[in-house]
Amino acid sequence: QVQLVESGGGLVQAGESLRLSCSASGVNFNLYRMGWYSQAPGNTRDLVATISIGGRTNYYEESVKGRFTISRDNAKNMVYLQMNSLKPEGTAVYCCNFRDQLTGYWGQGTQVTVSS
Repeated sequence: QVQLVESGGGLVQAGESLRLSCSASGVNFNLYRMGWYSQAPGNTRDLVATISIGGRTNYYEESVKGRFTISRDNAKNMVYLQMNSLKPEGTAVYCCNFRDQLTGYWGQGTQVTVSS
């Protein structure tokens, strides 16, 4: 059974940092590109960043470039999102994700709240 569990969210002030973690189980983690998404209340789920299997090819949504860093530890089945210089518009539930040939898998998400 595939399971993704996010952690590390919280309430911070604008300009502060958080490091989100996503633990994967029930999956051969080394086979999949991983992603982080955010969903603010009333909004769609938006892609934030992705990381390749080897961790060398990453994608960042324009608004987080230079502030967020995605990384992974394949030995631990973990993917991380380091978020620096957080902004109030970054308030959202953040979820990790991967897709196999049949479907996408999501964790329950972790809430990030950035106060101004």
